[in-house]
Amino acid sequence: MNKFMTTACTLAITAAFVGEAAATEWNVSVWGKRRAFTEHVEKLAELVSEKTGGEFTMNISYGGLSKNRENLDGISIGAFEMAQFCAGYHRDKNRVVTVLELPFLGVENLEQEVAVSTAVYAHPAAAEEMAQWNAKLLMTSPMPQYNLVGTGDPRDTLAKMEGMRVRATGGLGKAFEAVGAVPTSVTATEAYQAMESGVVDTVAFAQHAHLSFGTINQADWWTANLNPGTVNCPVVANIDAYEALSDAHREALDSSIPEALDHYLANYAELLERWDSVLAEKNVAKVDIDPAVIEEFRAKAAAPARDAWIADMEAQGLPGQELYDLVVKTLADAKGES
Repeated sequence: MNKFMTTACTLAITAAFVGEAAATEWNVSVWGKRRAFTEHVEKLAELVSEKTGGEFTMNISYGGLSKNRENLDGISIGAFEMAQFCAGYHRDKNRVVTVLELPFLGVENLEQEVAVSTAVYAHPAAAEEMAQWNAKLLMTSPMPQYNLVGTGDPRDTLAKMEGMRVRATGGLGKAFEAVGAVPTSVTATEAYQAMESGVVDTVAFAQHAHLSFGTINQADWWTANLNPGTVNCPVVANIDAYEALSDAHREALDSSIPEALDHYLANYAELLERWDSVLAEKNVAKVDIDPAVIEEFRAKAAAPARDAWIADMEAQGLPGQELYDLVVKTLADAKGES
């Protein structure tokens, strides 16, 4: 009887240990507050927990784990298992995905943005570069084309953009610089204060960010159709943490990504539908830029930025032309043009 009891206790203890060991808890570093930009991360956490019966959970922290410019560094040292970052915050660390930030690529909607981002993320050069930071690209955070909010008279011609102090990162910053503006790359969380204090007089954001970070509350006007480009903000996992997942937990994570992105797109569509009412509520004028001005902007910014980016990447041993061509072909396929 004693032998039986001892064996039973041992089995019970072992089973409890295995059950505890099977549980997976990831810390996820994002910033700001929950908003359209983070809805796919929230949905991913929900789906993974559901599929694993609560064995795989994600603790999403809005700024409590790291500063937004340091999320990739945190991933590299294993400070947390998953994070979101924007390429323009540290272009030297994620050179490959900055092809997606080139101005005037011609992306028309979020579905096309997902298509081109997914194609670039799947390129061996992107995986190899991210591996240097112990990071695995999981999914993009698709955003609409950026537009400006500003104070004073609308900056609706290139002449009026001369000397304009604009919050714009990455390729967008280069685009505005090409028409004589003065870009600054303060982070999203710093944009409101920069606008309030007069450090900048315009801010380039997608709609959700103008709302979430309060820049719309400082604005007199918003450009409805400038659409110079957008930024690319991947969600990545620490490679060691990803590879340490059980097969079941890894499958739960991987299989949830498409549904998480679908949820993001549906949620963002609702925001876009009510954007005009937001402008009216905030008493912000909707400014339509003359198509001739947009074409002039494109002529000054698009080709020079593209050529400079390709040359820079090739000089660093990266397949710049191949990556740019991949974006062009994927976009044509997404539009049904090829």
